[in-house]
Amino acid sequence: MTPPSLSYILNHLGEDRATYKNAVAPPLFQNSNFCFETVSEMRQALTNEKENPFYTRGCNPTVQTLRKKLAALEQADDALVFGSGCAAIAAAVMSCVQLNSHVVSVSKPYSWTYKLFTQLLVKYGVTTSFVDGTKVENIAAAITPNTSLIYLESPNSMTFELQDLAAVAYLAKSKNIPTICDNSYSTGLNQSPIALGIDMSVHSGTKYYAGHSDLVAGVLVGSQVKINTIFANEYMTLGGILSPHDAWLMLRSLRTLPLRLDKSTDTAHKVIKYLNNHPKVAAVIYPHHTSFAQYELAQKQMKQAGGLFSIRLNTQNRCDVEAFCDGLRYFLLACSWGGYESLVFPAAALDVSQNYNKNTLGIDLVRLYVGLEEADVLIEDLRQALDNIKT
Repeated sequence: MTPPSLSYILNHLGEDRATYKNAVAPPLFQNSNFCFETVSEMRQALTNEKENPFYTRGCNPTVQTLRKKLAALEQADDALVFGSGCAAIAAAVMSCVQLNSHVVSVSKPYSWTYKLFTQLLVKYGVTTSFVDGTKVENIAAAITPNTSLIYLESPNSMTFELQDLAAVAYLAKSKNIPTICDNSYSTGLNQSPIALGIDMSVHSGTKYYAGHSDLVAGVLVGSQVKINTIFANEYMTLGGILSPHDAWLMLRSLRTLPLRLDKSTDTAHKVIKYLNNHPKVAAVIYPHHTSFAQYELAQKQMKQAGGLFSIRLNTQNRCDVEAFCDGLRYFLLACSWGGYESLVFPAAALDVSQNYNKNTLGIDLVRLYVGLEEADVLIEDLRQALDNIKT
């Protein structure tokens, strides 16, 4: 069957307008529970709490519409949405492990994913091997008889190493091991791990999907069987749901997702071209830049690379790094990415952090996110801030 077009998914899929008086935009069902005319109707609703409105923790019509769109964006059967990306990751991972399981994970996962593996799951005998995922043979070598999950993050969110998703999926299926990929960097528009054979794809929906820096959300997509199992267990039991209001805001944001992604990507290429030729920039790290070590793989499995990249400044002087970041006027000093605003996040800020494993990235690493401002405005901002580097 031919998959639905992108415009259909974003504008029409799951929007049963006849059921809500033909309103163009879906209504916000801001309620906790649903009532019934008869016991028989209530009993019928309880036969499938994921699809039948009974209690908003399980099914809410606004959230349900969002789920359908997010699954379709990644060519998946179904999706669940959570109150944060961490909640989505935790639910997906917990669905794959049991007492004394072993996990193979990429070596530099998101910090809270790392904490899940190294602090929470170890209480239940789960062990994790962290490997360089840029070579599939490293993953293969780490597999043990009790390996129950291969966890990927392609690209990661600071230095952007990739995994060959199709190759890892082939390896995992040959050994009957489920796979999860954090796809937050790309969204389903720029990369589809599911289409490449990965079992589950997780996202920080806070980023491009939400797109306006006004909500926190997580997304999990996968097969109908897998999503149904997680719904009945980790999702309903732990209750880390997305509120109907935040789901409604995400529906709003999805309308403009392709436009925002294209704009951010186009501007990022112009900014990167400028930075790549600047004497105070030692390197640009961006999957779709020809200098990137895995450029060919990035071209193969990613449609585009969005607006997030890192640079290494041509200095090891902390004062220079901070002077550059503090001197930016249009790039806001903040974490995250995917919103309308451009951001700067220096690795130097991690030095004393207990939650983010301190700074193992190097004092010279600075991550930039290009938002929806004009390229010449951002380039001029970078130019004047780079002048603050004196050594």
